[in-house]
Amino acid sequence: MRRVQSTLFALLAASSAAYADTTLNLTEGVAPISHDVYQLHMAIFWVCVIIGIGVFGVMFYSIIYHRKSRRAKAAQFHSHPWLEITWTIVPAIILILMAIPATKVLLNMNNHEKDDITIKITGYQWKWHYEYIEDGISFFSNLSTPMDQLHNQAPKGEFYLREVDHPLVIPIHKKIRFLVTSNDVNHAWWVPDFGIKRDAIAGFINEAWTMVDKPGIYRGQCAELCGINHAFMPIVVVATTEQGYRDWVAQQKGQATQGAADVNKTWAMQELMKEGEQVYTRICAACHQPGGTGLPPTFPALKGSKVATGPLANHVTTVFNGVSGTAMQAFKNQLSDVELAGVITYERNAFGNNTGTSVQPIQIKAFRDGKSIEEALATKPSGKAQAPAGSTSTAPAPGAPAAGTTLAPAAPSAASPADELKAAMARGEKVYMGTCAVCHQPTGMGMPPTFPALKGSPIATGPVAGHINRVLNGKPGTAMQAFKDQFNDQDLADVITYERNAWGNNTGTLVTPADIKTAREHS
Repeated sequence: MRRVQSTLFALLAASSAAYADTTLNLTEGVAPISHDVYQLHMAIFWVCVIIGIGVFGVMFYSIIYHRKSRRAKAAQFHSHPWLEITWTIVPAIILILMAIPATKVLLNMNNHEKDDITIKITGYQWKWHYEYIEDGISFFSNLSTPMDQLHNQAPKGEFYLREVDHPLVIPIHKKIRFLVTSNDVNHAWWVPDFGIKRDAIAGFINEAWTMVDKPGIYRGQCAELCGINHAFMPIVVVATTEQGYRDWVAQQKGQATQGAADVNKTWAMQELMKEGEQVYTRICAACHQPGGTGLPPTFPALKGSKVATGPLANHVTTVFNGVSGTAMQAFKNQLSDVELAGVITYERNAFGNNTGTSVQPIQIKAFRDGKSIEEALATKPSGKAQAPAGSTSTAPAPGAPAAGTTLAPAAPSAASPADELKAAMARGEKVYMGTCAVCHQPTGMGMPPTFPALKGSPIATGPVAGHINRVLNGKPGTAMQAFKDQFNDQDLADVITYERNAWGNNTGTLVTPADIKTAREHS
């Protein structure tokens, strides 16, 4: 018996040492909501402690002093009206007193007035996308924990599975409004230090807000089981001073300008492979595995695959537009032209594929701008190469159009205007449901006043030039962002056509890619 007691005591001491630094209570946080939640929690906790002491005190007193061995005799009665009224009314009063401060905190959590910055948060499998509505900045935030740590080939870092490549940056002492949604399955954006946990659901907008007290780095994670890599969706928020935030915004816009210059230069093969390996490791390896072997059948192998070793045009369109009905997402809005060119080149030449083919960022940009894939791959960079030649396609796979080769144009369509409108509506509906419906709703009813209705709206039923300008350039000071750099001319034409003819708008307007191109040139 003594040996068992000694063992139990040793285990208790060891567990106490192991958990000495563990916090068992809620975090007080660094935002008004987290402070309110913590104080409410502590107030209710002590009410529960007092009730527990009272109830268990009476119970143990009765057990000790009214036990059978003391010859206690139980009282004989069938009812006690005043006692029953008391133990019904008193708990009810306690609940009401607890509900009053809880209601105040709940109302404050949903007070979205007078916000300074609005950030739209979109959950993807398995990353977060952040859009700064007022500043026109958007980026994806991916797990940055090295793959060798994930596969137990290296010691775990301090922030294992809690580090990202692009953290969310916000200023302190400013009210930040979050619009949380999803692009696919359900996620949940959770940062304990802010007292925020909001479900991200496709087609819906959930709102939250924070105002951080002090600079620092605050971490969270996806709190909704969302698939195989749910554990690889961390959240990192950097709270900085107002001047620090302004500097960061200027830096992001400067990088966008530099990105435009990078697109126009000729990239050497080794440059594309280096860029592509970084993108693949950060984005693609989670599904297709570091060695390109995939996880069939959901995530097919890229090593020796028909896509990665077949026609270049098919590979580009697969990565750019995704594959409907499969787990392959469209990456046209998730990666830059340089990143897309790099990762496609990497996939075609890594894992023993060795096709010798590559794609230039300017060719991706041409495809994004509405050119056919054949015309896009024939586009040549205007800038000089930064390294020895080798970035052009040297050994195309059978059937792959080489960069710089002009293919025969497709035969002109003989469809009637009605058929063309119908086809544009079908394409536009896909674009709308994939991007616009989250704000303006699938029925076009919107979520006024932040997201106005499109059904019967002056924009969607008024002059087509105004409608094109609004979608292309957005509306400063509102949640309507500019889509000119997010969609190509065909997608823009189709979604505007859809909005002008869906939900009973029926304007009969057919917007063409040529209309979009003209509007781009004059905007």
